[in-house]
Amino acid sequence: MFAVLSCVACGSFTEPRVSSPLELGQRSFLTSVAAHTDAHFTNGNRVEILLDGDGTFPRLLRAIRGARRSITFLQYFYDTGPIADDVANALAERCAHGVKVHVLLDSVGAGGIRDELLSRMRDSGCEVEWFRRVKALQFLTPWELLAYNRRNHRRILVVDGRVGFTGGYGVSTAWMGDGKHPDGWRDTNVEIEGPVVQQLQAAFVQNWSATTGTALVGDDYFPRLAPVGPVTAQIVKSSPGAGASESYMMFLLAIDSARRSIYVTNPYFVVDAPMKEAFVRAAARGVQVVVLVPGRLENELVRVDQNLVHYAGRGEIGELLEAGVRVFEYTAALLHAKTMVVDGVWATVGSTNLDRRSFELNEELNLTVFDSRVAHRLEDIFWSDLQLADEVTHEQWQARGPKQRVFELFAFPAKSQL
Repeated sequence: MFAVLSCVACGSFTEPRVSSPLELGQRSFLTSVAAHTDAHFTNGNRVEILLDGDGTFPRLLRAIRGARRSITFLQYFYDTGPIADDVANALAERCAHGVKVHVLLDSVGAGGIRDELLSRMRDSGCEVEWFRRVKALQFLTPWELLAYNRRNHRRILVVDGRVGFTGGYGVSTAWMGDGKHPDGWRDTNVEIEGPVVQQLQAAFVQNWSATTGTALVGDDYFPRLAPVGPVTAQIVKSSPGAGASESYMMFLLAIDSARRSIYVTNPYFVVDAPMKEAFVRAAARGVQVVVLVPGRLENELVRVDQNLVHYAGRGEIGELLEAGVRVFEYTAALLHAKTMVVDGVWATVGSTNLDRRSFELNEELNLTVFDSRVAHRLEDIFWSDLQLADEVTHEQWQARGPKQRVFELFAFPAKSQL
């Protein structure tokens, strides 16, 4: 199975390079990013950073329970635990009171949801659908298998078309807590209001239409949204099956435009040659580039793919370290946050990993902001996380033992799946 997926994993994605330098302070930066991500920047938004389950789930549940007209909910990972029950029960309760609720679950990532919860939501009137549900893999052609390998990795919740949530969270016990203990996951999410929520809703309704054939329209989903805050923002949604990756261009343009600092937090840091070159160029022009990735955790909750990506990424950071990029490994919990902050003014939070799976296979989604307040908040979180991380020096990387080098060698063929 894995061998077949590896053979058909990669799409027709062409690795791009930026033609000429940009700077974040230039007016052309926002227009260039908007053009290459097919998402315009909107003013007048409110963005709240939510940390881990403790900071995310109470607000998410409060929003669901306050719904009056509609709820659209897309989730890649849905498993078991108290929060899984709470979310399903809250959605079912709103359905029973006449709220239009549409739930779209990825059939791979959300395969752990209990049948009882699915029945509870459906019996209450919720529409629950699976993204690319395939039951008999043994009967698939290679091209059908390729389509099945393209997963929906997005996280979307929109309530009444007015309040939205996105980030990297999943619905399971693993995401509960404060992200500072070995049995939990460290993640970063956002709650948003304002005109940019319409772009988040658009991402959901496009996936829903592609899955069900039904277009969700009207004021229940797309009410008029007045400005509610000072933040300039966009939603970058990426569907690389067509041969382009909007999220890749978002990251690449931001890295190449940096002049002072780049702070990256990402659990799947397995960058390709053009992006690695962009990081090296940034360091060469004096930009402070700091990367936070997961450390090696001996924990029964750590999945095989996370250990695999640890070695796949670790094997290729030598060139970055030699160029002056600083790399830290988070050791307090399993790091799952996906953020980047550039020059203290541009920032992104979302589902996209810095690996080939996100850029070439998955449906992904990120909120990006051009706002110093939000960017500085994410910088503060970044430096706080570094207090619970160990730095990897170039000398340490060169001195790694034969066992780790062997693991890196075996992880390399899996890079297209990470």
